[in-house]
Amino acid sequence: MKKRLKAILINLELMVTSLIVIIPVIWIVMSSFNNGTGLATSSLIPKKLTLDNYRRLFQETNYVTWFKNTISIAVVNAFVSVILILITAWVVSRFKFKGRKTGLMAMLILSMFPSFLSMTAIYTLFITLGLNKTPLSLVLVYAAGAIPYNVWLVKGYLDGVPISLDEAAYIDGSSKINTFLKIIIPMSKPIIVYCAVSQFMMPWMDYILPNLLFTGESTKTLAVGLYSMISGKENSHFTTFAAGTVLIAIPITILYLIFQKYLVEGISAGANKG
Repeated sequence: MKKRLKAILINLELMVTSLIVIIPVIWIVMSSFNNGTGLATSSLIPKKLTLDNYRRLFQETNYVTWFKNTISIAVVNAFVSVILILITAWVVSRFKFKGRKTGLMAMLILSMFPSFLSMTAIYTLFITLGLNKTPLSLVLVYAAGAIPYNVWLVKGYLDGVPISLDEAAYIDGSSKINTFLKIIIPMSKPIIVYCAVSQFMMPWMDYILPNLLFTGESTKTLAVGLYSMISGKENSHFTTFAAGTVLIAIPITILYLIFQKYLVEGISAGANKG
């Protein structure tokens, strides 16, 4: 009787949690097909479905420009971040040097602070360097901010790769760089995919830094552009905003489905062996 009651309560909890998560998602999706424009006119089950919100999104806004800006930043950020994270994690995992432990502890402490805490200093620095209106500024901030936490994660994964493989390669005459490229990287695909996907995701969701560093329609990212539709009394285009968020979710969902296996393996292996 106790086991049956426990199973019922667990299933009930899972059902309630699922509804809490799924209902807002369904509401946003259905709102994108709603005939109205504001939040007050949207509903979970619209009386009439329409594609007007998607038409307005492409014809009356700069959604395509915002999308191009965001995806270009996301791709470059994923590439640069993975390179920096992998090299740093490989160095601290495979080599012994003075200040190694201190450096790792410093990175661990730094990972506890969100990047927007230093946005005033970042903004001042980029104005001085003339980078405040270029996509490079966001890539630099994202890539540098990704190093502390992800280095610990990747280091934990690399610690699980037998160092005897490196030693065997050195005996055969392989250099350290060649060993890194030919042995370490191929064996680290799960954690590489995890870091790449997580860094690719960041520009799609971040609002604070792009809003601080970029000005003008031509440099806006999706988060900044879409927020402008629902901010202020004269810009309440909630259903068009919903259409924009649905289109963002589609490629991100596909990306997660394709790399789901590597994502689970990467985060679990890095966490367990760190």
